[in-house]
Amino acid sequence: MSRINGFVGRRDFLKFASVVGIAATTFGDSFWNSQQTVVADIHPVNPNPISPNEAVRRLLDGNQRFIHQKRKYPDQSLEHLRLVAKAQYPFATILGCADSRVPAEIVFDQGLGDLFVVRVAGNVVSDTVIGSLEYSTVVLGSQLIVVLGHRRCGAVVEAIKNQPLPGRIGLIIEGIKPSLERVKFRTGDNMDDAVIANIKYQAEKLQESSTILAKLLHEGKLKIVGACYDIDTGKVNVIT
Repeated sequence: MSRINGFVGRRDFLKFASVVGIAATTFGDSFWNSQQTVVADIHPVNPNPISPNEAVRRLLDGNQRFIHQKRKYPDQSLEHLRLVAKAQYPFATILGCADSRVPAEIVFDQGLGDLFVVRVAGNVVSDTVIGSLEYSTVVLGSQLIVVLGHRRCGAVVEAIKNQPLPGRIGLIIEGIKPSLERVKFRTGDNMDDAVIANIKYQAEKLQESSTILAKLLHEGKLKIVGACYDIDTGKVNVIT
């Protein structure tokens, strides 16, 4: 595999990931065990590794700055742009909702190269999402994944309604519905409970659906947490 600035070329990695995905489906854990040396070989050397707990602290500190309008706008200078153009070492990975009101870099007051962000309506886990998160951890060395949902999520609302939807919107909603089985719907608004249930469900699905992420978790090289963003106040609360 070719390397640029200490990283495997993206084209080569995608070829590698495709092979891993197909073979893992066929051979399961036995394939993973036989490929350990390959995966270890493509992991870059991060000159300043950030632990999962430190990454969480940085995110929450940035969110406090955002809430109190004391933003530092870190790592957004032209000099830093040129620096991260050479190589990236994001200290955290965010799986967030595509909602336009929840831009991770802004609500956490972070800059270029700080966060590896994957956004999809309802922060729903899929094969392509998992592939992106495996890339951020195995190749880029991020040790924290945050599944970031938010209050009054439209995708969760549609899942609760359980009505037919046009086009491929329904595929996203189907990915949320299993989480609603954990919510006891009574009279009144249980929207927040449904949102939190979906965040927890998607975080668990990541661990159950990816052999790579599960192995990193077992080795203590990765932490997956859920968090909920309040679109009225701007505050992020860690829930798992």
